[in-house]
Amino acid sequence: DYDVQVVHAWGMTEMSPLGTLCTLKPQYEALTGEARLDVQGKQGFSPFGVEMKVTDDDNNALPWDGKTFGHLKVRGPAVARAYYGGAGAEQFDADGWFDTGDVAHIDASGYMQITDRAKDVIKSGGEWISTIDLENLAVGHPDVAEAAAIGIPHSKWGERPLLVVVSKPGREPSKGDILTFMSGKVAKWWMPDDVAFVGEIPHTATGKIQKTSLRAQFKDYRLPTD
Repeated sequence: DYDVQVVHAWGMTEMSPLGTLCTLKPQYEALTGEARLDVQGKQGFSPFGVEMKVTDDDNNALPWDGKTFGHLKVRGPAVARAYYGGAGAEQFDADGWFDTGDVAHIDASGYMQITDRAKDVIKSGGEWISTIDLENLAVGHPDVAEAAAIGIPHSKWGERPLLVVVSKPGREPSKGDILTFMSGKVAKWWMPDDVAFVGEIPHTATGKIQKTSLRAQFKDYRLPTD
């Protein structure tokens, strides 16, 4: 109605700052509706001068298939090579790659999508579970105001997801309501092992969910599956 086009972009101070821009490549110009929004919702592809890759924990490059996610790394002439005083040296390698701390996947057309922060991703049985995907799915429930997913230690799987939920005023969804709503929308092994209801979820000064505080709050939590 206002002839305004919103374009998704991503970057970091360490990148000076632009890393990707999500404009539509020619093969996507004809897309409409949800298919078009699916592309526009990604962080986009890198401009000239920025290289990207995703790697596993052993620094092996992962395929650009739009589904295999790993550590997002970037390099280029405008990308930082070090921090002042040598702090955070583990984020830089000898080939100039900078580990952004994000977890992402890249599709065959070069469009990158961030799925989590590396420090927040849940590692279960050697596989990764995106907390952001679980949270976005949970808040689609009509009785959920906010949700956060964290990893809880598990004797068999290493970690399993706990979904922390704030209900909307006057609503009282049950654990079963939430899990039934989520069932079939993610892989079965991604499903939270439990749901905890709280009055509020802690946030940082910039409005992000404060996962460190949540993990501290639930550090002694025992999952019913363990």
